[in-house]
Amino acid sequence: MTAGDAAVPGAIRVCVVEDQTLVRQGLRSMLGLSPDMHVVAEAEDGVQALTLVPAVRPDVLLLDYRMPHLDGLGVLRALSAQGTLPPTLILTTFDDDDLLIHGVEAGARGYLLKDVSLEVLLGAIRTVAAGGRWLQPVSTGRGRGPDAPAAPRLEDHVALTEREREVLRLMAGGYSNREIAALITTTEGTIKGYVSNILSKMGVRDRTRAVLRAMEIQLI
Repeated sequence: MTAGDAAVPGAIRVCVVEDQTLVRQGLRSMLGLSPDMHVVAEAEDGVQALTLVPAVRPDVLLLDYRMPHLDGLGVLRALSAQGTLPPTLILTTFDDDDLLIHGVEAGARGYLLKDVSLEVLLGAIRTVAAGGRWLQPVSTGRGRGPDAPAAPRLEDHVALTEREREVLRLMAGGYSNREIAALITTTEGTIKGYVSNILSKMGVRDRTRAVLRAMEIQLI
């Protein structure tokens, strides 16, 4: 667990949490090539991150998903519960849609595979630092960012009702059909009908892909 030198005024302060030393050092070196980036701290596992991140308060957290002692999802949940979770980008070698959903549910603002280019990584950090999201869902095979082609708005293709939109937002929050029914005061059977309509209108086969698609086109 290490802290970096003082950041250049105006630079985006980044904390890197990654258990592989070469990857961690490589990220520091690459980010050092950009004048608007500064790595202020590094941690080699999730347990260290729980102490380091609240202490240095970075603008962006680059968080490995698979780590010893405590994984990225555990870090996200713990920091979120403490109210100390900064804008976070998950970094992983695993192309798993469920991983993305769980990470976003836990508070991550973005998701990147480790084989992205430096240009994409820098763009993702800048986007997340500015309050946006950067998603690289495996189901679509492309990332979403300022340089990516604009995805068509959902309204151009399907017509979700306001209630269906509400159900979709709650689905993205990880609520079950029973919990959604209780929240909006209706029956579980009615919610199942809404979910079926949402999947049909969006042209996807399950809830996970519906949420991924909605996030990709910035519907939620």
